[in-house]
Amino acid sequence: MTTYAEVTGAVMITRNFNPVTMTWAALFAICMAFFGKFNALLQSIPMPVMGGIMVLLFGTIASIGLKTLIEAKVDLMVPRNLVIISVVLTAGIGGLTLKLGGFELAGVGLCSVLAIALNLILPRHAPGHDGIVEGQDV
Repeated sequence: MTTYAEVTGAVMITRNFNPVTMTWAALFAICMAFFGKFNALLQSIPMPVMGGIMVLLFGTIASIGLKTLIEAKVDLMVPRNLVIISVVLTAGIGGLTLKLGGFELAGVGLCSVLAIALNLILPRHAPGHDGIVEGQDV
C-alpha cells in the first residue's frame, strides 16, 4: 500500500493521470536503475531539494489517507477513532521502531500492527454508556 500511496501522491503533485505516461516512466526508472552514472546523478541532488520533495510526497500521502477516512465518513470526533488515527500517524511520521531482541518492526508494518491492536483493545462503548459510541469505527 505504501508504494501505491507514493505513486498516488506523485500523480497528484504532477497532475499527470495518463497511464501510458506512468508505464513509460516506470520502465525508464527500472532501466536507469542498472546504470551507476544515473544513480550518481540522483545522489548529487542537494539534500534540501530532496527534503522538499519528500515533504511534498509524504505530506500528500498523509493527506490522501485523511481524505479516504473523511470520504468513508469516519467520525474523527469519536475519541476511539481519533486515538487510533493519531497514534498511527505519529508512529509512522515519527519513524517509530519496535525492537525485541533480534526482531525489529518499523514503518508500515509497525503502523499496521498498532492500528489492529488499538482497534481490538480500545473499547467500542463509552465508559458508563450502554450504547455504542456514535460514528463509524476506523
